[in-house]
Amino acid sequence: MRPNGRYAAGASQLSAIRVWATCLLLLSAVAMSPTSAKAQPSQAAATTHVYLLRGVLNIFSLGLDTIGSRLEAQGIPVTVANFVSWSSLADEAAAAYKAGRLKTIVLVGHSSGATALPDMIAKLNRLGVPVKLAIGLDSVFKTKLSTGAERYINLYIGDGPGEPVRAADGFRGKLDNVDVRGSGAGHITIDKNELIQRRVIAEIDAVVMRSRAPAAPTAQPGAPKPVARSAAATAPGRN
Repeated sequence: MRPNGRYAAGASQLSAIRVWATCLLLLSAVAMSPTSAKAQPSQAAATTHVYLLRGVLNIFSLGLDTIGSRLEAQGIPVTVANFVSWSSLADEAAAAYKAGRLKTIVLVGHSSGATALPDMIAKLNRLGVPVKLAIGLDSVFKTKLSTGAERYINLYIGDGPGEPVRAADGFRGKLDNVDVRGSGAGHITIDKNELIQRRVIAEIDAVVMRSRAPAAPTAQPGAPKPVARSAAATAPGRN
């Protein structure tokens, strides 16, 4: 038995209505779902800025761009530039710090960019601006650190052109020279090495996490001092 024309038309209209309803539901679901994968910055991340200095000719340190992109995905602002810009970048960072827009400064450099880090740190210190962390990747030309970042990490390849960074007399801060030979990285590829990139990002993330921690309470004048207890006194008892 074949349906009459009126019944067929009604069925067709009902089918069309169902299709439109399904489309509207799908569009609503898309509109309600997040469309950006970029992390929303925390206050600590937003007031941190990472300056990444490429090496000579500006074409051999493109792994720093990858590091920068990964940090930006975490909501951490970055600037990637050639090492010859270190002085103007120091002026820019100092102005932002003194205006209260920036609290934590991190520097990363590769090759000649790493060699320029001590100069950038020294200028920032002269301008009254502290550097929380600096990371050099295979610094060359007998790099010498005269003034302090709170922590300076030099990742170098011991059997390559990179060298340990030396601390001058009066240097304040913590200097770590880390020989990464055997990592599979060379001087030109150290900034692109996945393990090295993870190390750099992990060190920066640790700085951001520490800057989120509340400051230790300040002792009030006249308040009793806590009594120091020996390790033996605080150690758990033995049966």
